[in-house]
Amino acid sequence: MRKNPVKIHKTVPLQKPPLLVSWYTPDAGKLGVKVTDFLIEKLNGQLIGEIDPLGFFSFGGVRFKEDLVQVQESQFWGCGEKNLLIFKSDEPLFEHYQFLTTILNFVKDRFQTQELYTLSGAVSLTPHTRPRRIWAVFNHLEMKLRFQGYGLEHMTWEGPPAISSYLLWVARSKGVLGMSLWPEIPFYLGNRQDPQAIGQTLSFLDRKFDLRLDLTDWDIETALLNQKIAWLRKENPEIERGLSLLEKGISLDESDQLKLTKEIDELFRERG
Repeated sequence: MRKNPVKIHKTVPLQKPPLLVSWYTPDAGKLGVKVTDFLIEKLNGQLIGEIDPLGFFSFGGVRFKEDLVQVQESQFWGCGEKNLLIFKSDEPLFEHYQFLTTILNFVKDRFQTQELYTLSGAVSLTPHTRPRRIWAVFNHLEMKLRFQGYGLEHMTWEGPPAISSYLLWVARSKGVLGMSLWPEIPFYLGNRQDPQAIGQTLSFLDRKFDLRLDLTDWDIETALLNQKIAWLRKENPEIERGLSLLEKGISLDESDQLKLTKEIDELFRERG
């Protein structure tokens, strides 16, 4: 491993801050990054440093935003007033263990961080008219016991491990307590922003870390989205049928899920 994989930009006074981690991909509705971007803006976050992408990412594929090239980013941000450390990044393509070890070594050695939280949206068959559940995965029983009474639900998963789960495993080996938060997002909103899921996630973090956030804008965005979908239901019988079944607790098969998602996406594009 390289001696100095993290380039330092600025020093921010932090005392054993918890670490919040979000990933650009994969993440339903970009929930994690939406949450951390909001926190960085509202808590006056400052860029502390970033991981050198060489050896971790392929430069053959880049993102584009407003016709501008965006290279892969792996940045640490510090919110000094609330003693919060944030890391947001693309998922590495190579040397996953070294990349995750770099994150943990940096926050432990420089800030004596003792706990971390990862944020990622999880696609669900829930309708948008219901409150979003937040599933949780812990890397230690002590961490799990701390959050009894927070309304979190235990997550079960069979399939390939997510990058967040891998990070929890590496964190445990280094004595860092951790949990992954997976707020559910209705499958037909997975390609767009789900303000209710974002708002509930921020509300949880606000309660945990006493951030004193004003979440009024997310409440307004949620109301506007619900109103827009209500209009779509009136205009399109297929959307009304699919959503009504979900609200009754009746699951849709894969073809009906795809159809409902397509119908909603098309009408959103038409209506703007």
